[in-house]
Amino acid sequence: MGKADQTIIEPVQNVDIEQTRVEMSKGIKSIYSKLEWLFIEKGLALFVIGFLLGRALILSHLTPFALPFFAAVYLVRREKSPIALMGLLAGAVTLSFSSISYTFATAIIFLLAFRLTQKFHQNDMKIVSFYVLFSVAFIKLGFDYVQQGQVLTLYNGVMALIEAFLAFLLTYIFIQSVPFVTVQRRRRSLKTEEVVSLIILLASIMTGTIGWAFQGLSVEHILSRYLVLLFSFVAGATVGSTVGVVTGLVFSLASVASFQQMSLLAFAGLLGGLMKEGKKFGAAIGLLIATLLMGMYGDNSMVLTTTLYESGVAIVLLFLTPQSLVKRIAKHIPGTAEYHQEQQGYMRKVRDVTASRVTQFSSVFQALSNSFQQVEEKMKMEEVEDKEFDYFLSNVTEKTCQTCFKKDQCWARNFDKTYNMMKEVMTEYDQGRVPLSSRLSREVEKHCTREKKLKETIYQELTFYQANLKLKKQVQESRKLVADQLLGVSEVMGNFAKEIQRERENHYLQEEQILASIGEFGIEIDHIEIYNLEQGNVDIDMVIPYSGGHGEGEKLIAPMLSDILGENIVVQKEDCSQFPNGQCHVTFQSAKKFVVDTGVSHAAKGGGLVSGDSYSMIELGRGKYAVAISDGMGNGERAHYESNETLRLLKKILESGIEEQVAIKSINSILSLRTNDEIFSTLDLAMIDLQNASSRFLKIGSTPSFIKRNDQIMKIEASNLPMGMLQQDFDVDVVSEQLKAGDLLIMMSDGAFEGPKHVENYDVWMKRKIKELQTDEPQEVADILMEEVIRSSSGMIDDDMTIVVSKINHNIPKWSSIPIQKSRQKKQIS
Repeated sequence: MGKADQTIIEPVQNVDIEQTRVEMSKGIKSIYSKLEWLFIEKGLALFVIGFLLGRALILSHLTPFALPFFAAVYLVRREKSPIALMGLLAGAVTLSFSSISYTFATAIIFLLAFRLTQKFHQNDMKIVSFYVLFSVAFIKLGFDYVQQGQVLTLYNGVMALIEAFLAFLLTYIFIQSVPFVTVQRRRRSLKTEEVVSLIILLASIMTGTIGWAFQGLSVEHILSRYLVLLFSFVAGATVGSTVGVVTGLVFSLASVASFQQMSLLAFAGLLGGLMKEGKKFGAAIGLLIATLLMGMYGDNSMVLTTTLYESGVAIVLLFLTPQSLVKRIAKHIPGTAEYHQEQQGYMRKVRDVTASRVTQFSSVFQALSNSFQQVEEKMKMEEVEDKEFDYFLSNVTEKTCQTCFKKDQCWARNFDKTYNMMKEVMTEYDQGRVPLSSRLSREVEKHCTREKKLKETIYQELTFYQANLKLKKQVQESRKLVADQLLGVSEVMGNFAKEIQRERENHYLQEEQILASIGEFGIEIDHIEIYNLEQGNVDIDMVIPYSGGHGEGEKLIAPMLSDILGENIVVQKEDCSQFPNGQCHVTFQSAKKFVVDTGVSHAAKGGGLVSGDSYSMIELGRGKYAVAISDGMGNGERAHYESNETLRLLKKILESGIEEQVAIKSINSILSLRTNDEIFSTLDLAMIDLQNASSRFLKIGSTPSFIKRNDQIMKIEASNLPMGMLQQDFDVDVVSEQLKAGDLLIMMSDGAFEGPKHVENYDVWMKRKIKELQTDEPQEVADILMEEVIRSSSGMIDDDMTIVVSKINHNIPKWSSIPIQKSRQKKQIS
């Protein structure tokens, strides 16, 4: 008994409300799924729609809806067309026996004509409407001929043509709208024409309810107002009023007594859409106001009361509509927030898929690079040389020692002595000692009985040994180069994937604050779009009225933005429409902290027109500025082509985002592999970061560069071989230097650096000339130094000469900042 009491009084566990909600949600979704399967997949919706369209009338006796609906279903879902036909016949039988006969006859004539001539036309969508037109006109005239005792009047012909042309138009409309009730899980967004076609289909379906009443209330009035309420609440005033006009027009065609309903429905759709911010209550109030205003035209109070009751029932149906259904409808109608979110979700999915694919490619290149690097690490050059030397000895012994009677004594008993002696012989031959030294020659004669043949064989095999070793070294260097290039491509693609996935932030609050701040000065701004507010990476677009090209963006708005955001903002791009009431699209971006002003002076050998030197100033999109000089070997057009090609490749590769060292190695491999001629080119590259003025110098076979900072002269040099020498060990030395505002960076080709005659130390001479400069203008400095070099050579130009001078300055905006209530604005804008 005690155990039973314990069981009875055991406390009930807490109810998991969240789990209950999840289960209820799953249950509702299951019911929706079953209903969708029943109505869409099994075709019950087609039967219901067919039933209502089968009894729908226009002008009291025209039935143009039946055959267009059947034809549309026949084209879209042919296997479901019997269900649609049964629905049409069931609806027609509620009107009269002649109606069902007429509907069945038009369907049979359409099928016979369409199937018999199907092989003569290719596009069924375009030709089906003409078959509908022919079938309706033929059967309508035939029925009138039989019913009127074999007599046809002009009225019969006109009405037959009217019904036929209505059916012709409705066929095009139903072909666009029928897929909404026949295709399961339709996801794509709707066009405006498709929305209107869907509304016409729904209104046509509701005309089948004309004459139905419940407790004295008209069913068609309730359904039409509910339809207008739903679309005005979902899509706003524009779509709501359109639905009202279209629905009212279809109802007025079906029954002249319903003509007043068109005004009521259109007005209700407009008011309901305007008041949609009040949710369902707002749309309901809009319908009630429209009902009261339009109901005033009734003859007695009973009409107004009935109309209010009908509107009340429509409002109840709106409140009973599930929110999930409202959202599903809104996703397909352009202009709604749900539609925008759906599009954003689709674009986000596309972006993520693209970024994922790019990341996968990046990982592939990373894996390939690692594979090449692992092979390179395993094959050290010392191991390669030892292995090649073993092959070398194997070939030598095969030709000399294999048949010698002292083979066992030399290689089994005195292996180390024999091995070292052969290695020493090979080393002396490799160093060019022919004949061998007397000491080594005596040792060989003393140790080997075939010393003459041994020397000749070693000398011959040494050529193959050197060729194999050189080839292996080139392959190893090529493998390392490919690994670096693949790694550079992998990094570029990885960075690109991150940029793709970077979500654009919404800056609505900041946009309003900037508009208010600038508006206080009386400057009118039509539109503002903020893309980025990161420090040093601000990006803002504005649309301002065109005012004669006085530079309001540069002179007024940019300084104001600079003061508001606390950093220098400049006009990056401005596009104006130069006509009355035109607009200017202006892009504002963060100004770089430093700018580079460059001057160039160059001369060809002997005063010619074509110089073998080339130079380039490259402004990269990552806030970097590159200055480069390339000197092709020799002079003239061929040297100019080589140097110019070097800089062209450099620019393209640097703009793609690949690191400078990898870019130079890539260019080196291209230049060395594309020709067999021994034509090389030097490269002097300076990469300057415009945010902090740090610089990286890469000098490939080039002369030193100089930095002038006040009276201090610094020399920048590095030892790298010229471009195109792939067979050499190509490790790029990088020299880093921190520049400051006011520094002069002087770069020159070897013709300018080594041009002065009767000078023992070029470095000292050039430093002295730079220190004696009385100007800091880049172009003037370049011209003065070029003149000094030519003067020192007695006016002779013995080689191509190029001097590039760059000056680093702080980037100061052209127009000073205008202070505006900083204490209030800077606290809010971030």
